[in-house]
Parts: sequence; structure tokens; C-alpha cells
Amino acid sequence: MQTPVEELVMLGPLPSSEKSDIAKLQKFETAPAKIRQPISDDEARALVRLFGPDDCFGLAWCLLHVIETAPNWPLQDCLRLSGNEWVDRLKERARR
Repeated sequence: MQTPVEELVMLGPLPSSEKSDIAKLQKFETAPAKIRQPISDDEARALVRLFGPDDCFGLAWCLLHVIETAPNWPLQDCLRLSGNEWVDRLKERARR
């Protein structure tokens, strides 16, 4: 797994825009730009679990676009996750 993906995974899910901490947001902001694309399917599986409760100042969109570069996307096991608007958005985009 790429180091920037591991760094994101260690940070945990994206915080909500209301409860974000500047230092953590900066880490979330810089790591996606360092990810070499396309990512692997396993990296997509790890990243799809990082969606938080909202768009986190647009960072969720960055994550979504990186996830969709996985070679076998859409990965059905990732789309089975429920209860998150971003996973639902991935499902809808895959359906189209």
C-alpha cells in the first residue's frame, strides 16, 4: 500500500466540517495529492472507509475521485457498506 494511503488510513475517517481541527485537515488535504493513480483495489477498499458525515470542505470529493481510479472499480464489497452518503454516491455513480 502506498505511504500516502497508509497515512490517510491512520488518520481515520474524515472529520465533519463543524468539528474539524486545522492540523488534521491539513494532513487530509496534502495526502491525496501524493497518491499515485490509479490506486490498487486494496487501496480503494481502505479509502472507502474514510468517508465522514459530510464533505469536509470538499475533501470527500477528492477521496471519491481517487477511489474511482481503482482498476476493478466498482468493487461490490465496498458498495455494500451503508449508512454513508458518500458510499451511496459511489453506488449511484457506479450504477450509471
